[in-house]
Amino acid sequence: MRLNPFAGAYLTDPAGVWARLLDGDGGVHHDEELGLWLISRHADVRRALADARSFGNALTLAPVYDVCPEALALVAQIDAPPTTAAADPPVHPRTRRALRVTFANTPERVEQRYGRLVRRRVDELVSRLAARGGEEVDLVTAFTAELPLLVLLDILGVPARDVPRIRSWADGQIALIWGRPDPAEQVRLAGGLLEFWRYCQDLVRRRIDGGGDDYVTELLAYRHGDDEVLTVAEVSSIVFNLLVAGHETTAGLLAHALERALAEPDRWRSFAERPERVPAFLAETLRFAPAIDGWLRVTNRPVTLGGVTIPAGARCLLLIGAANRDPAAFRHPNRFDPERPDAHDHLSFGHGPHFCIGAALARLEAGTALTRLAAALPGLRPAPGHHRAFRPNLAFRAHRALPVTVAAPVPSGRRPAV
Repeated sequence: MRLNPFAGAYLTDPAGVWARLLDGDGGVHHDEELGLWLISRHADVRRALADARSFGNALTLAPVYDVCPEALALVAQIDAPPTTAAADPPVHPRTRRALRVTFANTPERVEQRYGRLVRRRVDELVSRLAARGGEEVDLVTAFTAELPLLVLLDILGVPARDVPRIRSWADGQIALIWGRPDPAEQVRLAGGLLEFWRYCQDLVRRRIDGGGDDYVTELLAYRHGDDEVLTVAEVSSIVFNLLVAGHETTAGLLAHALERALAEPDRWRSFAERPERVPAFLAETLRFAPAIDGWLRVTNRPVTLGGVTIPAGARCLLLIGAANRDPAAFRHPNRFDPERPDAHDHLSFGHGPHFCIGAALARLEAGTALTRLAAALPGLRPAPGHHRAFRPNLAFRAHRALPVTVAAPVPSGRRPAV
C-alpha cells in the first residue's frame, strides 16, 4: 500500500487513502518507499499509543529520510536530552511528572492560570482583524498561527519581539523531521534548529541567574537544584519541545475549526449566540481533521496486529487521521457531525502515557477564539476562489493559507462573556 504525504491527492484530502488502508486486510501495511509500517485502525493505533513497552519513542523525532552529512554534523551539536515526545521509561515518567505538577493541564487549572491571558490575546488579534474591514486577510498568518504562539511565549516569559524567529525555527523543525527537504534546505533547517536549541539554553540560564515570574522559573523551582528531579539540560529540552508542540498543534486545530465553521454561515453566527455548542464542534473537528494525522513509533519487539506481524526495530507511522475515520469506531465516519456522541473517542491528542499535556489549553484557546471572533465578525467569509492546500509533511497537517473577507465589525458590547 502506497502513501505519499508530500504530493498529490493526499495533500488535498487524505480521506480516500485512509479509506483504502482501512479496507485492507488487517489495517496494517508496509510502505516500501517510506520504509514505514502503516497502522490505520483505531484499536491498533490506540494500543500502540498506550503500549510503551512494545512501541518505543526513541526515533519519534528522527527524520524518515537520509539526512546529508553537512546537516547531520549540525544536528549532532544539539545535545538536547529526550524528555517528552522522544522519551521512554524510566526518563519519561520522571519528566512527565514534572510537567503534570508545573503545567496547568486540567480545564479548571487552565482557566484559573491562563484564562485571562488567552482572552486578552484573542481580543487583541480580533481587534486587528476588525480594523481591516473590507480587506482580504489570511487567517493563518494573522490569527491561527499567531494566537497560540503569543499565548505560549507569555507563559514562558519570552519577549514578543522573538515571535518571528521562534515561528521560523519551529516551522523549520517540523519540515526537517517530518518533511522531505533537499540537501541544501536540510543544511539551512539544521542550522536554524541548532540556533533554536542554543536560544532555549540561554533562556533557561537567564532564569537561573535572575529568576522571573513565568513557567521556566516554575520548572526550575520544581527542580530545586536536584539533577535527579530534572537536570538543567532537561529543563532546556522541555522548553525546546514546548516551543514547537505547544503552539503548532493548536494553530492547526484553530485553522481546521475555522475552515469548517466558516463554510456554513449559520453555524458561524451561532457560535456567538450559543457558545455552549463550541466544545462539541471542536471535538468533532479534532476527530475529523486532526492537526497531527500521523505519529512515529519504533517496535521494541515483534508485534502482531490484525494478523500481521511487525518485526522488532521497525519504524511505524500511526495514522491518527485514519483511526479517527475508522467505521469500526465511529458511525458514518466521513460525515462531519458535531452532534455525534462518540466524537471524544478521537485520538488527536494521543492516548496513554504521552497524552498531550496541553490539551486543555488548546481547547480553551480554540473555544475562546471561535466565540469571540464570531461575535465580533459574524460576516467573516471565506475568500472566493480559494483552493485549500497543506504543507507537505508526514505528521502535521497545516494549512498553507486560509484567506477570508473581513466584513464590518459588530459593536463590542455584543461579545459574549467567555
